[in-house]
Amino acid sequence: MARDLTLGDLFERLAGVHGDRRLVEEAGGLRFTYTEAADEVARLAGVVAEQISPGDRVVVAMPNGYRFFLLCLAVSRAGGVVVPVNQKMRPAEIEYVIQDSGAAVVLRDPAELTGGRPLTEAVAVDPGDVAAILYTSGTTGNPKGARLTHRSLLGQLPVTAMWPAEARRDEAVVGLPIAHIMGLGVLLATACAGIPVYLLPAFRAEQALDAIEWRRATIFVGVPAMYRMLLEASAANRDLRSVRLWASGADVMPSDVVEQFKRMGASITLPWFGLSLGEAAFAGGYGMVELGGGVAGSMSPPMLPARVGEVLTAIPPNRFRVVDSGSDVRVGQVGELWVRGPGVLESYHGNAEATSQVRTDDGWLRTGDLVRRLPCGAVLFAGREKDVIKTGGYSVFAGEVERALEEHPAVAEAAAVGLPDDRMGQVPVAAVRLRDGGASPVSEADLVAFAAERLAGYKAPRRIRIVDVLPRTGTEKVQKRELIPLFD
Repeated sequence: MARDLTLGDLFERLAGVHGDRRLVEEAGGLRFTYTEAADEVARLAGVVAEQISPGDRVVVAMPNGYRFFLLCLAVSRAGGVVVPVNQKMRPAEIEYVIQDSGAAVVLRDPAELTGGRPLTEAVAVDPGDVAAILYTSGTTGNPKGARLTHRSLLGQLPVTAMWPAEARRDEAVVGLPIAHIMGLGVLLATACAGIPVYLLPAFRAEQALDAIEWRRATIFVGVPAMYRMLLEASAANRDLRSVRLWASGADVMPSDVVEQFKRMGASITLPWFGLSLGEAAFAGGYGMVELGGGVAGSMSPPMLPARVGEVLTAIPPNRFRVVDSGSDVRVGQVGELWVRGPGVLESYHGNAEATSQVRTDDGWLRTGDLVRRLPCGAVLFAGREKDVIKTGGYSVFAGEVERALEEHPAVAEAAAVGLPDDRMGQVPVAAVRLRDGGASPVSEADLVAFAAERLAGYKAPRRIRIVDVLPRTGTEKVQKRELIPLFD
């Protein structure tokens, strides 16, 4: 992949390679070849270019779908910095992103993007310039905008050239939110690999199973919560033997779920004879928005135990360190995972202090995740150092939930934790201490409703317990592990 490649000219280059090959089909009827997608990016870029100057931030707050993805690339082609947001966010959350990013333009209505003269050449930018700002909540303070360069988002993709797109038929079923780094990264990777996508703008398990079964899809990409939903929708009773590769990210996938899906797929399928051989493979990815997407992978090959796939190996050119108290740990020991590679964020937008906490002077990112160091540079995930709740593939930081609850006049203090959940992995719950010794008449149900009005649905606590005191350490930190029994 060319070193001078940017988001703005990506599809122009891909159209030159793949031409009229199918790129995407979307539930609902939308279809694009590579050439048609390149033309659409150029047209949308012409519309955007009339509204911005080079370097302007542009918030994209439109419905999830492939056009959302192409619009993000069009903003870049017009010389802008795209700031994608998930429409599931509450209006106040979106407004914060608009204000904090200093957006010059907010794109909300697809009807406003009609017409326009195609921008035949991308506005010239350097691959090291900031291409996008993706907001991710922090454990303290307000959500932070990770400034990612063109190199951050595209530097991981040369490995996609290894995919044998010309040698076999493939199609990937995908139902991820494109405003999040995993969804954005998956669409970039599949486009560059030449893998056509069947996109579900809103994930529904039955619809995903129908698509795999009827279209004979060979790849499915989702998060652990989606896999649990597929099981609940009787995936075991469907014919999913066409799938050669199941792929997951955003959270740890339970080994028993991996084993079930591997058995549902197959290494080789001969549909004319109703014959399938072997198992599918299961790939796991590790990444985060501060790393520009996935930087490590794991693979559970057919006919081998699922635990084989729990070992993470850095995807070149990324490198790992496992650090404790400033020094690399020995093989077999646990420490914090540090990553260095092209995806590491340039900075947090307008937040130098937060940047210095996660990025070292020589370019290593402190992930806050704990891993066990293995031989040959591999690692085994051991836990999260950050105060984060992983629910349905989304990251929910406890501090953001706590701040929302503490806006209630009756709440003196809140502590949020992740409660294990068979379907979503975890769900947010919270314990609160009321003002005036609990004299306020507010109920737990009232507080659940209060939080739901202020947070996106996946962030809002499902259950709340009112307590007289919160358990604390000697340094007055809340012992969050002690809160879990409250919800038994």
